[in-house]
Amino acid sequence: MGSTVNSKWLPVTTTITVALALLSASTAAISLYFCRKKSKVLYSKIQELEISLNSCMQKSAAERQGRIRAQQDLRKTLAQPKSENLEQASYPMTPIGVVQSCFSTRNGTPRQPLLVPLARACLVFDSARVPPASLEGLVEYSHCWIIYVFHLNTDLVKLWKHPSRSKFKAKVRVPRLKGGKMGVFATRSPHRPCPIGLTVAKVEAVQGNMVLLSGVDLVDGTPILDIKPYLPYCDSIQGAAVPEWVMVDNMLAVASVNFSEGFSSSLSDCWETAKKKSLYASPDELQCLIKQVLSWDIRSISQRNQPHDPLIKTGNGEAPHSALDSNQNQDQEASDNENSQVCHPSGDVTYHLILEGMDVSYRIDFNGNVIVENVVVSPDILNGNQNRSSFLMWRDELS
Repeated sequence: MGSTVNSKWLPVTTTITVALALLSASTAAISLYFCRKKSKVLYSKIQELEISLNSCMQKSAAERQGRIRAQQDLRKTLAQPKSENLEQASYPMTPIGVVQSCFSTRNGTPRQPLLVPLARACLVFDSARVPPASLEGLVEYSHCWIIYVFHLNTDLVKLWKHPSRSKFKAKVRVPRLKGGKMGVFATRSPHRPCPIGLTVAKVEAVQGNMVLLSGVDLVDGTPILDIKPYLPYCDSIQGAAVPEWVMVDNMLAVASVNFSEGFSSSLSDCWETAKKKSLYASPDELQCLIKQVLSWDIRSISQRNQPHDPLIKTGNGEAPHSALDSNQNQDQEASDNENSQVCHPSGDVTYHLILEGMDVSYRIDFNGNVIVENVVVSPDILNGNQNRSSFLMWRDELS
């Protein structure tokens, strides 16, 4: 009797066993599919990080090599006896202060002053050279002229060589001419026989040996030679003429600036780390700064002409680098920027902008629309100047 019952249930048991086996096989197949998909995503991210790391390593090596050459040439120049003519033509020019700017790198620093009204900087004077009393009365002016040094130029080493060996270029590429060349003195190129810059900024407040400025186009760490008050009655020339190509601004403006859905949340998280060293009162104000900066196309001429090309590789096929590296004689119209970029396998290019010690990543499509994707705290902010000026120091003066 028992044997008969068992034989009746045998087909049912077999069916259940087969069903379980099929279910197990299906589960394994699904798991394998998702594992492979996740592996592809991780592999893509690893490739992106490798490209970015190689680019940073190459830039670091190139900058170090440039510094070594500059130091060697400077030592040779100082060791040589000065001629009478050189002594007569030399003057005691020493920086009297330094800029603490919201622009952590050249990339993103505006091409001209006052284009980004929210762009702030604190000018800190050397008290040994500039007593605080020197700044009395400056706050009564709305704006001031600033004379400074293009200290981050990649070709400064040329200026220590004899003119016959300097290979200094008389013409520079101009973005408004779509890369066409113009005489250096018809532009505001930072690459000049004497690397001296002139800009104007709004005077927000004065405190001790510091001046808070806005509308700046100065990168962090810029050495300052002098400041002078802006006088509208003589500094503003009515009816002044400029070439037609200077007025072509629309090609440098973008169509729109939009933020990804989670950007504000990411910025708020970064703000907890950055706020103690920031010149801004809130993450919302900082987001407005990002929008103002990216409202102008800050990419180099090469990047605008070939916006979706992958990074160029060196002759030995090793570390890739930005297309800008091959063109280091750009006009100030190009802001001498080293616009960091990463090319994804899909062909989309993600650019990076460092503001207030935060790394902002964004894309720009063929129609000139900017999509700001994400923001993270840059490692530099954790190791930066602990005595850096912040909004909290200026809150009372600005209220």
